[in-house]
Amino acid sequence: MKSNFGFILIKPQLSENIGACARSLKNFGFSKLFIVSPKNSFPDPKVKATSVGAYDIVKRAKVYDNIHKAIDKFNIIVSLSARKRDINKKHISISNLEKLIGFNNTKKIGFMFGPEASGLSNNDLSFSNYILQIPTSKNFKSLNLSHSLTVICYEIFKILNFKKFKKGAKKIKTSSKGQISALLTHLINLLENKEFFLPAEKKKSMLLNINNLIYRLEPSDKELRIFASIISALSKKKY
Repeated sequence: MKSNFGFILIKPQLSENIGACARSLKNFGFSKLFIVSPKNSFPDPKVKATSVGAYDIVKRAKVYDNIHKAIDKFNIIVSLSARKRDINKKHISISNLEKLIGFNNTKKIGFMFGPEASGLSNNDLSFSNYILQIPTSKNFKSLNLSHSLTVICYEIFKILNFKKFKKGAKKIKTSSKGQISALLTHLINLLENKEFFLPAEKKKSMLLNINNLIYRLEPSDKELRIFASIISALSKKKY
């Protein structure tokens, strides 16, 4: 399904950004890079230097002199903009991507990015189905071209590999409250033997704090055994 996605750079000004974009595409398993009217000759040494191990993406990139040709094979175009535009297009957020991709999983979707200095013009945006704004600080909304593309690549990768992300965290069986209570009883008995609860009038609040501390933990059986061993070791007399 990754072959259904393409990334279109409109009039990129910095060769370094093109190379960085190619690298991001390869990081997340994408390969289709389309470039419209790059400012510098393409590819140049700076593109190669910043693409690092992704120069194969650069070599396969297609270069066009107008948007019409670049978007010709796509069914849907999503344009990236740092600000909301007052044009008759549907504005979507990152959270809408999953639904968009799910509804159009057999269609070819192109993501279009504008020049570093100015972003996409209203004319560029007129070719879009959707306009997407990546949420950023209101004090500094403009993202670097390659950073913007990286965010989109990651978000699509995450959607396509949902199961991998979901099972990434290993499920660990948590000890029962009964096991935790047994440990707590042992700890309190040891503390009483050491005359820890002084002055006596503060014992109730001290016990409450200990309960709050211990019961909010979610230890595994192994972790609980280690904790119990530590407590026991510290309570033993040294001869």
